[in-house]
Amino acid sequence: MSTNRLAEETSPYLLLHKDNPVQWYAWGEEALQEAAASGKPILLSIGYSACHWCHAMNKESFSDADTAALMNDNFVNVKLDREERPDIDYLYQSAAQLMGYRGGWPLTIFLNSKAEPFFVGGFFPSEDRDNLPAFKHVLADVAKIYREQAETVAQNAGKVNEALTNQWSRDLRGSIDPRLIDATAIHTAQRFDIFYGGLTGAPKFPQPALIEVLWRGYLRSGAVPFAQLVQTTLDTICLAGIYDHVGGGFHRYTIDERWLIPHYEKMLSDNAAIIDILTLVSQQNRMPLYRTRIDETLSWVTREMMVEDAFATSIDADVNGEEGAYYLWSEAEIDAALAGTFSQRFKDVYNVRKEGNFNGRNILHRSNTPFPFNDADEALLKRQRELLLTARAKNRTAPARDDKVMADWNGMMIAAFANAGAVFSNPAWIQTAVKAFDFIVKEMSEGERLVHSWCAGKRGHTGFADDYAQMTRAALTLLEVTGNDRFLDQAKAWTKILNEQFWDEQSGGYFQTAADDAPILHRVRTVLDQATPSANSTMIGVLARLLFLTGDTVYQEKVNGVISGFANELPASPLAMGTYLNGLETLIAGLQIVIIGPKESGKTQELIAAVMGRSLPNRLLLVVGSSDTLPQNHPALGKQMENGQPTAYICQHNTCMAPITNAVTLSQVLQLPPQAQGRPQ
Repeated sequence: MSTNRLAEETSPYLLLHKDNPVQWYAWGEEALQEAAASGKPILLSIGYSACHWCHAMNKESFSDADTAALMNDNFVNVKLDREERPDIDYLYQSAAQLMGYRGGWPLTIFLNSKAEPFFVGGFFPSEDRDNLPAFKHVLADVAKIYREQAETVAQNAGKVNEALTNQWSRDLRGSIDPRLIDATAIHTAQRFDIFYGGLTGAPKFPQPALIEVLWRGYLRSGAVPFAQLVQTTLDTICLAGIYDHVGGGFHRYTIDERWLIPHYEKMLSDNAAIIDILTLVSQQNRMPLYRTRIDETLSWVTREMMVEDAFATSIDADVNGEEGAYYLWSEAEIDAALAGTFSQRFKDVYNVRKEGNFNGRNILHRSNTPFPFNDADEALLKRQRELLLTARAKNRTAPARDDKVMADWNGMMIAAFANAGAVFSNPAWIQTAVKAFDFIVKEMSEGERLVHSWCAGKRGHTGFADDYAQMTRAALTLLEVTGNDRFLDQAKAWTKILNEQFWDEQSGGYFQTAADDAPILHRVRTVLDQATPSANSTMIGVLARLLFLTGDTVYQEKVNGVISGFANELPASPLAMGTYLNGLETLIAGLQIVIIGPKESGKTQELIAAVMGRSLPNRLLLVVGSSDTLPQNHPALGKQMENGQPTAYICQHNTCMAPITNAVTLSQVLQLPPQAQGRPQ
């Protein structure tokens, strides 16, 4: 079978299309030049490997010879992995929304030879159905319009491009009233579902940044409704069908409001963010359910998502075109796998029915049963889940895995492993984080510059702002957890690249692409969280912590520039700025905890454990030896061990409390709100 140009690519998603009869190009100068030379419009198809409807369109249309002939005759066809090129995807998703399309994947967007969009759609079937036109009809119509109505097409493309220019050149600078943090937390709470958690309605995504907005609201105010919404959300997603109760890990989202019926893809980034929020809340409420889900999910990552020492991107939603086939169970399959182990108990707990609860089969969930049961029951259920995992692996075809290693998503998971390892005293998790970090530094760096992706030994596109932001955040987490200054050095180096190559001198904030990257239609600069936190919002928390650590005014200037640079976006898009608000609170209310003492001392470790045992989202922990020096303007500069004992100093707003040498006392003080923590010294 002959292949097309995509056979030379490394992206697993692009390689899925290498045998298509479509004469695909990857995004790049070759395709743009061909469009200019041939006079043909560009058909840009954007998707990713875990996307069910992307696979459906590949099977129905891109593998069909007649459809491919229409595409080849009339268009320059470009296939794009949105995970490899988030800059291109974000740009044309924005264009799609300006053109009245909701966006999402697959995105099918038609461009003129200048790469300006003029027509957009999403999934198109092979034949007319479900109020969607057949793709062949769309192709014929678009090609005819492009040939016969060139002036109208040019005008439409010009209007879309003008709208994009306005969108990306808007001046969003302003000032932020800190009281907006509380007001936005209340607004967010009003949008949450009091029965099942999460934003009201369906489909439902976990939205960890917004859960953190609510959790921080509770920690600031003590208002119980915030905590109730957080617990309702986390309890439900940990017990319902969005969680893979057999293998661990959370699916992308559910199509219903009760979190029961998932869209079955599993994404590295989603799981990293959920682990982070479960860890943060666990530090306060010690919920066995959350600890169990963290254990199981990190076990899933180490069992199924490792690529050398780093982490793969995602696992597909479907197998052989059937979505969820790997995860659904009939009652007979359950009975066979659990023979001799009191299978009825399992079926009662996980709501298994003979008729099934979804299309004749069962989505396992324990939404209607308490957690945990007694130790004997939970031990039995764990053994039964292990038997099902073995049966699933033996008897079923596993969904495909996207083996790309992406710097930004790996940064998120590195931070999640490291922080959970410190909170739950699990050195193996910390070591996993360190190894993954070192893999990125070794395999995905060119000097101090990052590359965005790596697959099968080949490096992908140059790094984006998200890569630097998330890897710098990971470096600072590892600094806290290990006390090794090499992580601080790396964080400084990556932030320097961001400031030199990505900073917007006119309006503040960071562009998504570097100044020396190949130009695209528009250079995107955004603060809005999408499927992952935005780089600009992430950098608020990162820059705040670098400022606390070093006292360097460069970080003060940059963090103020990011905050003010997007201040006027907040009134219009509060639910898309959770990470921005969380970072802003860290800057305003950052809690610097300095422990002075030998790092290997048992007393020092007790003080560290006391800090890790409290939910402190604004925390920056620094462990220094008695001979180490702090920055000149650090509030703890000159502080010493008390009576030769390892000593903790809690500092806020450039003022430190009295020294604490007892771990129990430290834990008790950290439980109090900041204003009640005692008089400064």
